[in-house]
Amino acid sequence: MTRKLDLNDIQGNVTRAYGRYSFPFARYYFFHFPDPASGRAFVDKVRTVVTTAARWPKKDQKPEDPSMVQPKPDCTTNIALSFTGLLALGLPVRTLQAFPDEFIEGMKARAFILGDRDPGETERAAEKNKWDAHWDPIWQNNRTSSAPAEGDVHMLVTLNAQLAPDTTDKPHPALAERAEWLLEAARKAGVRHLGGIGAKGDEDYQSASAVFENVGGVNLPTRKEHFGFTDGIGDPVFEGQLSAEDEAKAVVGRGKLMGEGWQPLATGEFVLGHPDESQELPPTAPPYEFMRNGTFVAFRKLHENVGTFDRVLKEEAKRYANVANVGDVEAEETLRAKMCGRWSDGVPLAKVPTYQDWRAFQKQHKFDPDTPDLEAYKNHDVYVRSGEARDFRYADDMPGYKCPSGAHIRRVNTRDYLDPLNKTGKDPETGKPHENPDATSALNKRRRILRRGLPYGPSNNEAKDDSTEQGVIMLIMCASLFRQFEFVQQQWIQYGLDFHQGNNTCPLLGRHDRHKRHTIPENPESGKPPYVMSKLDTFVECRGGDYFFVPSMTALRMMAMGIVDPT
Repeated sequence: MTRKLDLNDIQGNVTRAYGRYSFPFARYYFFHFPDPASGRAFVDKVRTVVTTAARWPKKDQKPEDPSMVQPKPDCTTNIALSFTGLLALGLPVRTLQAFPDEFIEGMKARAFILGDRDPGETERAAEKNKWDAHWDPIWQNNRTSSAPAEGDVHMLVTLNAQLAPDTTDKPHPALAERAEWLLEAARKAGVRHLGGIGAKGDEDYQSASAVFENVGGVNLPTRKEHFGFTDGIGDPVFEGQLSAEDEAKAVVGRGKLMGEGWQPLATGEFVLGHPDESQELPPTAPPYEFMRNGTFVAFRKLHENVGTFDRVLKEEAKRYANVANVGDVEAEETLRAKMCGRWSDGVPLAKVPTYQDWRAFQKQHKFDPDTPDLEAYKNHDVYVRSGEARDFRYADDMPGYKCPSGAHIRRVNTRDYLDPLNKTGKDPETGKPHENPDATSALNKRRRILRRGLPYGPSNNEAKDDSTEQGVIMLIMCASLFRQFEFVQQQWIQYGLDFHQGNNTCPLLGRHDRHKRHTIPENPESGKPPYVMSKLDTFVECRGGDYFFVPSMTALRMMAMGIVDPT
């Protein structure tokens, strides 16, 4: 029996990735509290419009519990606070001291382990070289010292909007109305709205939206990011997040493999105050009610160097085409897939490993180039939402012949690859690589993260190069930033030891200023040699961000009233 949560007490972006619930637009606003009274007044005002995790009614469906259902809004609103924000609100010292070290330090201080600055430089050299000079001004000015500073970001407010009525690519007017209301509320409370967004620092808020494509003459939102990959398919499912009916479908390929098929992850991996996968309650600061039903989020602005990515891909594809004796199109598409672990439309290599298989799969599912655009768009959306796009494993492909061990999606969600009983080499009885049909995701289930956020930048129809403001606004939610987000970012993205890749980093997200290789194994039976990409460059760069606490509705009320009592 799945866990029942108080959805009216949990913020809505914890249980929902809004972009996949028909909210293709977002704005992110940042604020600074000059004093505790103004900060509390602002929190008190904004909390009244916060979107909770209460479920939205479905057409012709009677809800299990009507008290847990709210109308679907045109624009959502959610709040998160940095450690300096909690400090500025005047929370008790005993409460503040009990927060995790990484949250207290903030993301900027963790740049070394996150790979956001050159790991080969000492801290002194990095500071001398102004390692964060490419960050947006708002983040350069954030946490400039251990003492409170005027540029510190205290509060993040996220707004997500649906499409305007009768349009396919315009935000609902409720987004602009809520933004205007928010800034007026800040002004009346005496809270300072922080600008400094963008490379020039001339934006007042961070905007984001789905990448749009012209489909049959109409601009429609897609699931793609700016490199052209279909994204956001395998987000985790945890206990109590969905109704029992929805959970049974959604958990396939998104939960944990534990011998009885796919099961939802423990709630405590993502929501504080609930048991996690170790059957323990995650550590929280007192009082207990303050952090229960809250979580942490890492806000990261990830810039995509599309020009460099396209150039490197074409250079490598030219060489790969000669080595593998394939055409230019097949070479480029294959390398893209071998870097990511999925073909560009989201079809996983683990299930559809070759270019010919992929083209046949597209045709079978009717989202191939010969299918009319709009029909292909709809069929592709159905496929990406299905369990078929998520239900696969790696224990049957330990050498990485289908999906390279160092590929992006294999690093960030290892599934059953790290089961201790998995074996490398060949089975002497079959002469084929060992398989372990009973492998579980026991060593992966404590490293999962919720991915929220949207791409930012121009639509896919516009020319883009490295200087174009484009990328992904990542909001990474989890109960422990250290155990979950930072582990994945440092050990699995910026190193390759768990994947027998040495110092080779993730081909898409890793730093490549020193290590530029990505190995693509080939089954010896194919007669083809393995291929080593050797010209990788750093395709994704962090442009700033910080760690925030996402309070429950109860905690927001406690902070607004100044009654956080740790005794």
